[in-house]
Amino acid sequence: MTTLILTVAGSDRPGLVAAVADIVDAHGGNWESSQLAELAGVFAGVIQVSVASEREADLQSALRGLDGLLTVSVHTGADAASAPERPITLQVLGNDRPGIVREVSAVLRAHELSIQDMITQTRDAAMAGGRLFEATVAATVPASADLGALRADLERLTAELQVDITLE
Repeated sequence: MTTLILTVAGSDRPGLVAAVADIVDAHGGNWESSQLAELAGVFAGVIQVSVASEREADLQSALRGLDGLLTVSVHTGADAASAPERPITLQVLGNDRPGIVREVSAVLRAHELSIQDMITQTRDAAMAGGRLFEATVAATVPASADLGALRADLERLTAELQVDITLE
């Protein structure tokens, strides 16, 4: 079996997921995992599909037939890395301002963390007015990483950005 990662995007409307699912099913594929969302009128997502190697080319060709309805990019999935890693979760909360994602991701990159899942949102601050930024980041840390140095860099960042960052 071959693992394919599909990225899809297009103007939101009913039936987009069904259109992709029908093609995957028609080619003997298995929809294994996905993250799909509508953001500002655009439907976007990432889908992990497994398919028999001999049917991969036909599936990819059929997915190109969605052009005009959805833009689809297909990537071949890689085998998981064999190096031992530890999962961590970061919670970020603070007044919204440009640069929060850039700064947090730069610290994670500097410590060689790999982001597995990241969810961000802004919302109205109930009492103080303005906008709040929230993020939840699930990442993996190489076994060789210095967690003390990571914590120190995150603490420095909390002061600079005036946000709360919780490392679990």
